[in-house]
Amino acid sequence: MASLTQIEVLLPEFRAYAIAICSSSDDAEDLVQDAIERALRTDNRPTILNELRPWMFRVIRNLHYDELRKRRVRREYLAAEKRLSDEAGTSDVARDILIRMAFEKLPPDMREVLCLVDIMGLKYAEAANVMSVANGTIMSRISRARKALLALVEGTDARSEIEKSRR
Repeated sequence: MASLTQIEVLLPEFRAYAIAICSSSDDAEDLVQDAIERALRTDNRPTILNELRPWMFRVIRNLHYDELRKRRVRREYLAAEKRLSDEAGTSDVARDILIRMAFEKLPPDMREVLCLVDIMGLKYAEAANVMSVANGTIMSRISRARKALLALVEGTDARSEIEKSRR
């Protein structure tokens, strides 16, 4: 197993790489910490320093792109929600009630994935671990759940997205 000492030796390189791909040093530090945490929790990490180094760079890179994807999806989701509330002319309280009512109409599996990712802020990989499914499954489930929620809020037919989730 790769030891904490090996990770400590490579830490300056991990920080430099994270700073190079992140927009801020705080984000880079968080990214490195998340990557180290992930590495220490994984049983099948490389044991040789020369194999651990590129493996950890890959972990850092993947975590970074997961975060970028999550931010993009949240921006799109919030923009659509804002557009809906602007079009409907509803207040924030009325919009929140409308969204909560629509959320309650969703099937439990859709509510679960929305809760874990959008409400609780878990990363896709963390949600996948909680739900014991693959990362890609979380990504497709969250997409369908968001579309179904949006359809319910807009008052359009959400059945197609709900049906896809049951397959």
